[in-house]
Amino acid sequence: MTAVSTGAVGLGGSPDAVVAGERGATTIADRVVAKIASQAAREAVGTLPPGVAPPHASVVVRHDAARVRVHIELDYPGDIGGRCRQVRRQVVDRVRTLTGMSVPEVTVQVERLHPAAGFGAQHGRTR
Repeated sequence: MTAVSTGAVGLGGSPDAVVAGERGATTIADRVVAKIASQAAREAVGTLPPGVAPPHASVVVRHDAARVRVHIELDYPGDIGGRCRQVRRQVVDRVRTLTGMSVPEVTVQVERLHPAAGFGAQHGRTR
C-alpha cells in the first residue's frame, strides 16, 4: 500500500507538509525563453539605426537546458565578433538568471550588416 499525501501545509511547516517531490513542477514554455533571449540580445546590441530589425530568437528547451538561436542585424564597419560575444554572454546570463535553465549553446546569426551613419560620405562613397 502506498502513502497518500493530504496536501495540507501548515504555516509553521507542520509535519503533514507535502514533500518537495510531490508538490509538482514549474514548466517554462519555449516562447517565454525566446522572449527573454530576444530582450537580452536587444540589451547587448544597444541602439541601432532606424529601419533595422530588432533581434529575435528561437529556442528549444529539453530537460532544463535551453538551446538558443539569435538573429541580429549589425552596423558595419564594427567589431562583429565582439558584438556577437556580448550577445552570447548577455543571453546566457539572462536566461540562466530568470529561468534557472542551463544554456549550453547560443548561436548568433548575423542576418544583415548596415553601413554606419556617415560611413559612405567619410570615405568618398555615395549611392
